[in-house]
Amino acid sequence: MSKVKYYYDKESLSYRKIERKKRTTFKYATLFMLAAAFFAFIFVFIASQYVESPKERALKRELQNAQLQFELLNKKMEQAEAVLANIADRDNNIYRVYFEANPIPEEQRRAGFGGINRYKNLEGFDNSKLIIESNKRLDILQKQIVVQSKSLDEIAILAKEKESLLAAIPAIQPVSNEDLTRMASGYGMRSDPFTKVRKMHWGMDFTAPRGTPIYASGDGVVERADSNSSGYGKHIRINHGYGYTSLYAHLYKYNVRKNQKVKRGDLIGFVGSTGRSEAPHLHYEIFKDGDRINPINFYYGSLTAEEFNKLLEHASLENQSLD
Repeated sequence: MSKVKYYYDKESLSYRKIERKKRTTFKYATLFMLAAAFFAFIFVFIASQYVESPKERALKRELQNAQLQFELLNKKMEQAEAVLANIADRDNNIYRVYFEANPIPEEQRRAGFGGINRYKNLEGFDNSKLIIESNKRLDILQKQIVVQSKSLDEIAILAKEKESLLAAIPAIQPVSNEDLTRMASGYGMRSDPFTKVRKMHWGMDFTAPRGTPIYASGDGVVERADSNSSGYGKHIRINHGYGYTSLYAHLYKYNVRKNQKVKRGDLIGFVGSTGRSEAPHLHYEIFKDGDRINPINFYYGSLTAEEFNKLLEHASLENQSLD
């Protein structure tokens, strides 16, 4: 209950009740409301600067989590870029070199995207620059992965072809060392056994007893197994593909027929002395793209270094051939 106030009236010599005017009351009420509003504003302002609301705390946690996830994403992208760079380096400097393929230029691997602005919808935000740069990194990374994937597909095809090529090249000696009497004559100028005139000997002569096994020197298809070539007698020709053909002449008999597929090391015939031959032996030739080449360079698949050096020494002697 509010206190009642009085004042002493000198004229009436009595106490009179103080009556507050409505105008004064309104004035005081207004001043009070203004002061209260001012202090409330000051309090809210200070509180907003130093005290977080539950919503602000939640937003702050979300922002911190987003920043953490972005940092983790950046680290993952850096790791992916490092791994991809290592694969690209091995691809260019090992795989493509081995399979004789041209390396992929760096500008092709890291090329960006031209034309229209792909990131226009990401502009206008507080962190637009950061978001756009991250999207560019991801896009380039994805493109590098596509380029590398296509390159590895190409390498897989080249590897398959290379495996087939290595199996096809005539790479072993057609007569086993255990069955050889001697290496009678090599590739080059030799004395003809019948005319005694020096002429080109286009193959290698392996002396061995009649009936000694003869083996295919590489994978291929029997192109001929007949005696219809002058001087060769019974002979076999194997087409190995990739421009290679091997010829085995003066055979005693065949163990294959025309159009038969053979593998390296398969028994294809037996040593004889048919055709223009002075004694039982195998005359062996190799053709590359139709030209005769020295078979001495194709024995890496069956001889040790010591055996190859010994064979090379005998093959280089300018002696008399046997055919």
